[in-house]
Amino acid sequence: MGFLLETLRLGLSNLRLHMLRSILTSLGIILGVAAVILMVSIGEGNKQAAIRDIQALGARNIIVRSQRPPESAASNGQQRSFVARFGLTDTDWDRLAEFVPDADRIVPLKAVGSEISYGADRTTSQVFGTEPALRDLLNVKVEQGGRYLTDDDIEGRRRVAVLGSAVAQQFFPLESPLGKTIRIDQSVFRVVGVLEPVGLSGGAGSALVGRDLNLDVHIPITTGRVEFSDAVFRRVSGSFTGEETRFSEIYIEAPDSADVIPMAARVRRIIDAGHAESGDVSLIVPWELLANVERTTFAMNVLLIAIAAISLLVGGIGIMNIMLASVVERTREIGIRRALGATRKHIVSQFLVETGTLSAVGGVLGILLGVGLSLIVDRALPWLFSLPLMQRLVETDIRFEAAITPWSIVLSFLVASLTGVIFGIYPAVMASRQDPIESLRHE
Repeated sequence: MGFLLETLRLGLSNLRLHMLRSILTSLGIILGVAAVILMVSIGEGNKQAAIRDIQALGARNIIVRSQRPPESAASNGQQRSFVARFGLTDTDWDRLAEFVPDADRIVPLKAVGSEISYGADRTTSQVFGTEPALRDLLNVKVEQGGRYLTDDDIEGRRRVAVLGSAVAQQFFPLESPLGKTIRIDQSVFRVVGVLEPVGLSGGAGSALVGRDLNLDVHIPITTGRVEFSDAVFRRVSGSFTGEETRFSEIYIEAPDSADVIPMAARVRRIIDAGHAESGDVSLIVPWELLANVERTTFAMNVLLIAIAAISLLVGGIGIMNIMLASVVERTREIGIRRALGATRKHIVSQFLVETGTLSAVGGVLGILLGVGLSLIVDRALPWLFSLPLMQRLVETDIRFEAAITPWSIVLSFLVASLTGVIFGIYPAVMASRQDPIESLRHE
């Protein structure tokens, strides 16, 4: 025990005598550890953000969506008055209800109207007729004071609407929209609720849905069928495009997450029975995307760690080079210690203590630097990208989130310490093999 303490004291004392050299020697370790922690934090943060976006759609949901087939798009380009008929039909709805009886809920969405207006303000319609169960399926909440659609609205075919947060902000920036009336084409609807902002714009969820949910307007589906036809016309690039679909989307909720994949396979077979050739219906399974995100993030973390490990390798080589130079510089000291009775084991131990201490201290400083940079990325970058100058220079619809993971801190510190010991073995052995007599004569 006394030998170990004395060796440790000598090693630390020598490092203190050459403080600047010690810091520069461990700089590679510091930057390597910081890089590992920062890269893993960014990867994990973006993974969690993507998972939140996907889970916001409901991890147990299966989304069946009507999509315009390429043939219809090509025909529309040749004949502007052509109305493309495609997508989900009443037959599909009946088949899903018959062959997926174990689903907790099956909720339809139907796009209606071509324009929303309030006074002089107008915007392209993103109105959907739907049912009250959609709120729970999408995990959306209604702002205080308002309400969502009810069964009475469906049965009474009431002209009521629930606005997305962005629509409410556009039409009613300085007043409450509750009780106000908006127009969807020529039909008047009373606003009964406003949805809280959904954090999907620009995220994985937005790409998944294909639109910003904050721009949605929900009305009773029975009202949509009475007030609007199945055909929807919109002005695009100076011309009108027409689309006729019975259902825009159908949401199917599995009873448990373990049932999602088998149920999705069954739904695919049902849909393919009527749409395999036309390709006008697609299937989106958030649970599958969730698994893909986790696999992709794991692969990215491995890649990022491998890149950051290069810094640790360079740091280890730097430690070895400095310690080899230190062997030459301290030849006379080694000779004196050997003459006084120090064995090769003592010399090796002293040099390993020094390299181990350098790498361990470098690992601690690297952890502090990596955690600090992760916090800066998580908090400062959103503020930086919100500046008007940055918004003009770069695309700011991106986000950097950092989530510090304990395993990355522990792993990087252990690897850093191990790197110092491994790269310190050769200089330590070289020092222990010095001839005592020749070492004493060394000038």
